[in-house]
Amino acid sequence: MTQQPTDLDKKAVFEQLWEITKELRQKLEARFQLHPDPSVENLQQYSSLDGNMKGSLTAFSGKEIDWLVHSWLGNPEKSNFSAMRLTTWLKSHIQVPHLAFEFGTLPNGNILFYIDYIARTELITDLAYLDRYYEPVNQTFLKLQEDSRLKAFISKSLYLRLFQSPVKLCYTGAPTFETLELTRTLAHETLDRWLTWVDAAEPVPEDARESLAARDLALRRNGAERDPGNKFVVQILGSELADKIVRSLWGGDRIL
Repeated sequence: MTQQPTDLDKKAVFEQLWEITKELRQKLEARFQLHPDPSVENLQQYSSLDGNMKGSLTAFSGKEIDWLVHSWLGNPEKSNFSAMRLTTWLKSHIQVPHLAFEFGTLPNGNILFYIDYIARTELITDLAYLDRYYEPVNQTFLKLQEDSRLKAFISKSLYLRLFQSPVKLCYTGAPTFETLELTRTLAHETLDRWLTWVDAAEPVPEDARESLAARDLALRRNGAERDPGNKFVVQILGSELADKIVRSLWGGDRIL
């Protein structure tokens, strides 16, 4: 048998990572009724003025989903950098954590993945919530810490480190078949576990839903606006388009 190459070219890596997000989205679409939001129609295809960077952002909502974003930014034929995300924010009828996937390629050629459950309560005091939703991931988190193929990615942003859960899976690695398949496996395991939680969740009392929804929105907006990567998006796309993208990540232009 011919030995497979160790590293993939940057276009193949981009396509593989984007394909993972599409596989995950298909599972979400099979479980939830989702409707595209018209406020982001003009972002389904966009590019920088010089055409060197391109991107796409689509957003959806539904009976159980408040805001779902599926997006990418990059140009694998011209740049090593790319970023893509699939984030799912639940409505306040249940208190299951929100779901975050972010993948990308870095200027040094490595891949980056961030996979996480976004907490909807204070984990340091809500021990039942911590044990129910975060303890199941702790062994995976610890195992990946020892994986020689990966290097933990620690954000320089204080806010983002606070935003992330204590068992977030956030690593960089060489763009190999192994690391891409590991990323795919971790992502599907994370989504499949989350779907079982959604199906088994107890309803949030009616009088607590408004405050939970307000907390969710503040978290989503702060996470989008305080992302340190925004300054690079401004450099690449200009402030007007970059601001539009950031607003769309948290639903700032949606018509309720």
